[in-house]
Amino acid sequence: MGNNLNHIISPETAGTLAGLFRKRVQHTPKAVAYRHFDPAEEAWRETTWAEMAAEVARWQAALSKEELSPGDRVALMLRNCQEWVCFDQAALSLGLVVVPLYINDRPDNIRYILKNAGVKLLLIEGHHQWQEIKQWWALRKLVRVVSLNPLDEARGQKRLCYLKDWLPETADKFYPESADPDALATIVYTSGTTGAPKGVMLSHRNILWNAYSSLQRSPVYPDDLFLSFLPLSHALERTLGYYLPMMAGACVTYARSITKLAEDLVTIKPTALVSVPRIFERIRNQLHHELQERTPLERALFRLTVAAGWRQFNYQQGQAYWHPLCLLAPLLQPLVGRRVLAQLGGRLRVVVCGGAPLAFGVSRELLALGLPLIQGYGLTEASPVISGNSLDKNDPKSVGTPLQDVEVRIGEHNELLVRSPGVMLGYWDNPKATAKTIDQEGWLHTGDQARIEQGRIYITGRIKEIIVLANGEKIPPGEMEAAIGADHLFDQVMVIGEGKPYLSALIVLNPEHWTKFAHDLNLKPQQEESLKHPTVIEAVLERIEQHTHQFPGYARIRQVALTLEHWTVENGLATATLKARRKQVVQHYRNQISALYEGH
Repeated sequence: MGNNLNHIISPETAGTLAGLFRKRVQHTPKAVAYRHFDPAEEAWRETTWAEMAAEVARWQAALSKEELSPGDRVALMLRNCQEWVCFDQAALSLGLVVVPLYINDRPDNIRYILKNAGVKLLLIEGHHQWQEIKQWWALRKLVRVVSLNPLDEARGQKRLCYLKDWLPETADKFYPESADPDALATIVYTSGTTGAPKGVMLSHRNILWNAYSSLQRSPVYPDDLFLSFLPLSHALERTLGYYLPMMAGACVTYARSITKLAEDLVTIKPTALVSVPRIFERIRNQLHHELQERTPLERALFRLTVAAGWRQFNYQQGQAYWHPLCLLAPLLQPLVGRRVLAQLGGRLRVVVCGGAPLAFGVSRELLALGLPLIQGYGLTEASPVISGNSLDKNDPKSVGTPLQDVEVRIGEHNELLVRSPGVMLGYWDNPKATAKTIDQEGWLHTGDQARIEQGRIYITGRIKEIIVLANGEKIPPGEMEAAIGADHLFDQVMVIGEGKPYLSALIVLNPEHWTKFAHDLNLKPQQEESLKHPTVIEAVLERIEQHTHQFPGYARIRQVALTLEHWTVENGLATATLKARRKQVVQHYRNQISALYEGH
């Protein structure tokens, strides 16, 4: 496809995010912009850019009738869909500030955000969310709630209305005066692993620059097809899975749900995917589960395929000399790798993994099987991408090199500091937190520990998450958790031990593997007591030891608490990118943790 990037709309041409949409409609009005599943017809539907423009005009007209002024905050709490784009584009074109909310966030978080941002209008999906929101009519600034689905309670309610009643049948397209690229476009609240969420203020320029700079690192073309399933309320999906495809003129298909993702991947056959490590960990765990049922010969063939594929990958990357195993890779990959890639649609050209660290064991195996997987790194506060690998310069142990115009350096405590055109305007209504995060020289303090070698960034841990044992030894838990999590018996892992004499681990077991594991030990998997049985604990500690023998002696895991309850966004124990919320998990399991240290 070469380096011809004429199809890309530059930040200068776009001006603002609303300008980007307008330019895309002008450039390719008849091209397919979005695909979605219509449950009534049980079929996938397509919408062109010209059709999207007509829809956005209706939303503009409806928003224009509300008593809203440029700079006012409006929020939306929807699953990924075309209406998300329509609302966002209409609001941005009117100079409004968009506040995205997570569909499955906790009610106290939602209330905090609505109040903190002073939201005046909110778009919701329907009944479930309304049940939460109607308790908060005391939020005086919230003057209008629009529901995507009909609500009986909307009758006679002045502040609540049904979308179809709120939108006009048709509307003239409204093109705003050229807006300021440096104006506030959105406030994205970070559902951090600790504390109350902070509102990250991002300008039009911040996000446009980030999408454009990401395209220079990993090109996207008009014939690319994205499958969008990470929440659009997360900065990673919003920049890379929404504004970036718009900038490149690519089509986006909205997955029906996470539960139907496997089916949608096979049906849609995307060429580009933005994902988080949890998805790849599940693919690999499923792969290993299936391998257990195979013959010894098939398992040996799989191991040989991975060994040959990994040699081939390193040779192609210029990171190793040619090896005779490279001859086997093209023969074995179609036999073994193709089956794995077929589960992802079989057409993937580029897969971006971000949001959290991906264990090297997982990336190595998937790359060896032929998955075009590149890892990147970023923060909401940086719009969000800071660095990334590219397909031809891909080191899966690193998060790549900084994007164009990004400066990085290592500060105190090995903290990664960043300066770029993507660095946020600050935290909404929180100058104290802003001053703590962005210093006087404009360096963004990421809170992540890193090292930089030959221009590549290697993330080594989180400053706040460093565990200090009672003897003063310091351990970054991230690397240990990744090593332990490589075992298919373990779905989620958290290493603990702050102020304690030794390290312990909280582990969520994989239900299927747990059943077999318990049976092998002559225990009943369905009994709660089996999780605490001394034989189980001893066997689990042995497995952990096998995965962590390379760590220092003081970093040994000496106790473990096991559970089958997954840490999810819904139960408040995980963030939107499925990272464990350390503080909340420790609080949730405080009794089990106390038991691990009794008598010490």
